[in-house]
Amino acid sequence: MEQLTGKVAVVTGGASGIGLAMATRFAAEGMKLVLADIEPDTLERAVAGLPAGTEAVPAVVDVSTPEAVERLRDTALDAFGAVHLVCNNAGVGSGGPVADTPLADWAWVLGVNLWGVIHGVRTFLPVLEAQGEGHIVNTASVAGLFAAPYMGAYNVSKYGVVALSETLFNELAIAQSPVGVSVLCPSWVKTNIADSSRNRPGGRGDEAEASAIAEAIQNFISTGIEPEAVADAVAEAVKVRRFWILTHDDTHAAVSMRTKAILEDGPPPMLMH
Repeated sequence: MEQLTGKVAVVTGGASGIGLAMATRFAAEGMKLVLADIEPDTLERAVAGLPAGTEAVPAVVDVSTPEAVERLRDTALDAFGAVHLVCNNAGVGSGGPVADTPLADWAWVLGVNLWGVIHGVRTFLPVLEAQGEGHIVNTASVAGLFAAPYMGAYNVSKYGVVALSETLFNELAIAQSPVGVSVLCPSWVKTNIADSSRNRPGGRGDEAEASAIAEAIQNFISTGIEPEAVADAVAEAVKVRRFWILTHDDTHAAVSMRTKAILEDGPPPMLMH
């Protein structure tokens, strides 16, 4: 999709962080927007803060629920009659040892980070193919390329997004589909994902543990890049139909270290990028 002006973008997790940065960049390209998020008040403020003249519709959506994503599709089609770019971006963070991670946290993280992308692909792909044009961007992470300790549920969810995206890319290539696919794998970005537990079903769980994990993650996030830099990379990838969207210079070296360990039958390296 070399030309974005006048096209319609759907962005989940669009009220803050990378999602809002992408929406703002797409608005600057002249796109019409449907912003989806689980937080109504934050979503309304996000839409109100978009560049003047932007045609944008808010949609409160829990992406872990297929029916909610189907309603999001209907909202977009009712508002604009088409969807050209789908950014399955909604995500949550969680940490702690695998042995101590509650099943509820596994269900929550996988429900949003992985099932949310699955629902987005299954729901919107037929629309894109029927109109003969479109692009899907699935937000994974460098945690989908190598696995740091104490991030088990998050790592599993992001590895799943990468696997889904690679599979989809090749299936669409075999079918000579006009629909493009990209997978976004950023490292640390200055977002509020460290406070994801505010939206955890049933509350934050162990407040002390949640606070400690959030503080540890926030220390890494504070060294990250701005969401706007990620949004620029996404917009460029969509225009040129690039599959991999890697936002940090050190990602390639980390992937090479992991690949080298695999090829040499070595243990997985300790990578915290």
